[in-house]
Amino acid sequence: MEKRFNSTGVCVPRKHYMVDISNKLREIKKLIDNEFYFTINRPRQYGKTTTLSELKKSLREEYLVISVSFEGIGDNL
Repeated sequence: MEKRFNSTGVCVPRKHYMVDISNKLREIKKLIDNEFYFTINRPRQYGKTTTLSELKKSLREEYLVISVSFEGIGDNL
């Protein structure tokens, strides 16, 4: 499959061109291993969802990873 640029949603390394975030993931894992809290707070389109998705994949073997979404909470349905 030929890679393409993605500007909406999660980037998938095998499908999309993306910046190498392996150093960022290692730093976050150090925080987690040392039982520190961390936040990811950036404006739209800065890779927050992609970072969390890749982090989840990298932590699976050592940790039980549970994904929770609060999207839509508080919306009038």
